[in-house]
This record gives sequence, C-alpha cells and structure tokens, in this order.
Amino acid sequence: MTEPVICEVVVTAEDGSWLVELTRSLVSERLVACGHHVEAIRSVYRWDGAIHDEPEARVSLHTRMSLVDRVVERVRERHPYEVPCVIALPVVGGNPDYVAWVLAETTDPV
Repeated sequence: MTEPVICEVVVTAEDGSWLVELTRSLVSERLVACGHHVEAIRSVYRWDGAIHDEPEARVSLHTRMSLVDRVVERVRERHPYEVPCVIALPVVGGNPDYVAWVLAETTDPV
C-alpha cells in the first residue's frame, strides 16, 4: 500500500464568510486546490470548564500531504480562535484525475 499523497484539511470557524476568505487566500497561495464549504454545522465541546453548543461553519480543503504543516501555520496565523480546529485526514483512494488535479493546482514544496 502506498502512502497517501493528498488529504482533506478540515477547518471550522464561527463565521462562514471568514472561512470563504481564508479559502480564497489559501487557493491563491496554491497551498490548497479548493475548499468545500458547509455553512451550518453545530459544535458541542468543552472549553474553560463549560460545555458549549454553538453554530459554526466548516470547510474541507484539498491539498498535498506535504503542504499540511504550511496550511496549519497559515490558519493558526489568521484564525480568530485561540485553539482552532485544523485537522488533516488522508485520502486513501479516489478518482485519479481528481487527485492529479489537486496535485497540479498546489505548489510542490522544495
């Protein structure tokens, strides 16, 4: 089995419009090929000893595994949350043409 070459990076935020602007920036920098947005999700979590139940938005960013650290760095620099959700999930299969497109639209770090 070969190692995954692309992944999906999930980011959540309170403001869906902010996530769209973040996605545009990351696409412009060629750090991600695209982002699929879901404007209405509900997050239940514990923070500072209290349980929260909040509306949020989510984006699934498609990129190279080798760019995950740079994507995480950019999100952490810009995100309004103290500890933003930024997780990478490996893509272990899929349409080879789509995988090739993601690779073509992102920058190969050297």
